[in-house]
Amino acid sequence: MADEISHSPLRCPDSEAAEPHAPAPEPVLSRRVFLQTVGAVVLAEAASHLLSAQAQGNPAASLPVPARPAANVDRASKAETLVKTLYDSLTPRQREVVCLPWDHPRRQMVQANWAVIEPTLAEQFTPDQREIVRGILRKLTTEAWYPKILAQMQNDSGGLDTYHAAFFGDPDHGKFEWVLTGRHVTLRADGHSDDNAAFGGPIFYGHAPQFNETPTHPGNIYWFQAQQANKVFGALDGKQRAIALLDRAPNEDQIALQGARGAFPGIPIGALSRDQKELVQTVMRDLLAPYRPSDADDVLRDIHANGGLDDIHLAFYKQDDLGSDGVWDIWRLEGPALVWHFRGAPHVHTWVHVAKKAA
Repeated sequence: MADEISHSPLRCPDSEAAEPHAPAPEPVLSRRVFLQTVGAVVLAEAASHLLSAQAQGNPAASLPVPARPAANVDRASKAETLVKTLYDSLTPRQREVVCLPWDHPRRQMVQANWAVIEPTLAEQFTPDQREIVRGILRKLTTEAWYPKILAQMQNDSGGLDTYHAAFFGDPDHGKFEWVLTGRHVTLRADGHSDDNAAFGGPIFYGHAPQFNETPTHPGNIYWFQAQQANKVFGALDGKQRAIALLDRAPNEDQIALQGARGAFPGIPIGALSRDQKELVQTVMRDLLAPYRPSDADDVLRDIHANGGLDDIHLAFYKQDDLGSDGVWDIWRLEGPALVWHFRGAPHVHTWVHVAKKAA
């Protein structure tokens, strides 16, 4: 089972003694330019929040396939706008460290706790550059979730500045992706450079207010997702529970996509009643709630391209049931090109892999 220590050779912040901080690079981005760049997206951000709020307030129980994004709003409000600003601000010395080729194997790595490159944000970037990183994170998340994720990073690692970021490819010439990693975070911005992958590739989220949490997971920002999923289990009849509830879970990092011929654990959502399906749709909306609307739309389109929610299976696991209370701490959604694995013991780890087509 994947744990807090990365299996990669990269340094893991809470598995080794902290290294001395490298001298901060000379500032190359003036505060005037920074404020102009950030200010240019403020109005579009407000419009994006309005569209997101309207979508979340839709009383329809279904999850419609999104139409083409509202291009003018989406383009102006993208996190990728600030990724490009950060890229342009880099000194030659910084580029030697933080810029890697598009086809570098680290681009698609995902771990519970890992450094995509060795230096932390505080070690590698100037204060103004770190403000741009905050702007990128803000645009990758929703207004309600941005402060929660900052709090998670503070709880788990001492704050955003202790995390790591790297560029793959060149935003000026073809494909590119920006990756943020650290304890309980792998998050990406790629401007749809990888048109097969939602989120730009596999992502990870988690939280550990305490390493060994109690059954109610006090203070864990993601535990409500498991509470919502367990409402679905509570709505199943005896025969459905016998299919959905299994003894042992797959390894939490087992997220390779199986394709249409895969063997998926649990009960197919297509076998549920209309009311039960509506509960699953609520869970799906809650899973997507932290992320910007364009990423959520990509997930929904990819699900639709692979048979819709009816072809996704839902499984719950008796394993590691904290408190033996029948509120299942481990559950999994899996289909031809989707894996969403939630592990709540001893604290929350969640692995996500969604694509248009399984490789």
